[in-house]
Amino acid sequence: MNLKFMVNDYVLIWNLLFQASISESLHSLKQKIWINYKDQYNNTFKDNLKILKDPKNFIPDDDTIYNIIMENKGYEKIKKDTEKFRVKLLEKWDENKKTAVKELKDILRFDIKLYNVLVVCEKLDIVDSEKVKGSKVNTIVWGKRFDSSNPYNSIINLVFEIVKKELKDYREEYKDIVDAIVELAIINEFATRLTKITHYLSGDNTLKYLKKQIYPYWLMYLGVDKSDMLKYMSRDNIAYDLSKYTNEVQLRKLNLYEFIDFCIRNQKNIVKIDELEII
Repeated sequence: MNLKFMVNDYVLIWNLLFQASISESLHSLKQKIWINYKDQYNNTFKDNLKILKDPKNFIPDDDTIYNIIMENKGYEKIKKDTEKFRVKLLEKWDENKKTAVKELKDILRFDIKLYNVLVVCEKLDIVDSEKVKGSKVNTIVWGKRFDSSNPYNSIINLVFEIVKKELKDYREEYKDIVDAIVELAIINEFATRLTKITHYLSGDNTLKYLKKQIYPYWLMYLGVDKSDMLKYMSRDNIAYDLSKYTNEVQLRKLNLYEFIDFCIRNQKNIVKIDELEII
């Protein structure tokens, strides 16, 4: 995985215009623009997908609204703050890139190409990972607040959103299984490897039951020998009866897509409703 962090004026301005206002002054400016340039404002809303298709080369049909924002003194400060935010993300990624890429490759077993991370103001507290048809590059819009007390979270959550995007349309009819396995891969296993502390209690509460049922097979996928499984169960505070499971050694040869397919094919045996427990 290779991430390129950048700030793009059109992406930033579009999100400032159409996401929740981050300040009273911006809210007032947006209201003023709406009153005086209603048609242009409405037309600018339609630009989002065009921008994301090719941010570097996007040229608006009508740049009226963009120019008004760019000429506003408040925008200069917002952009400077966004650049500082970009640098924080870049520094944290560079600091952990070697380990992160190695561990991701070991967990996913498929490659993720270059992603342009289009950084917007962190006060927006947003992420846009929608797939855009015809896009020339993989992009994700990132404006989630940077957790200075636990900066690993920014990297973990960013990688999580990218992997979710990669699998967004895969086996859509089994979305819960796909979501549970992506969480096991990134929110739980990747985070545990990156921080050296178990994260297997983290994630979406609605997926906890399902993840517990998949967990024994997930350890097999990771290549954990049966003799070592008690150690992992103790580490992650997840208990199950080892005697009830056959060691599916072939799982360690699969990639994440293939493991998802295995779980879907065998879901009647994996999801034991009468044995559901909270992780």
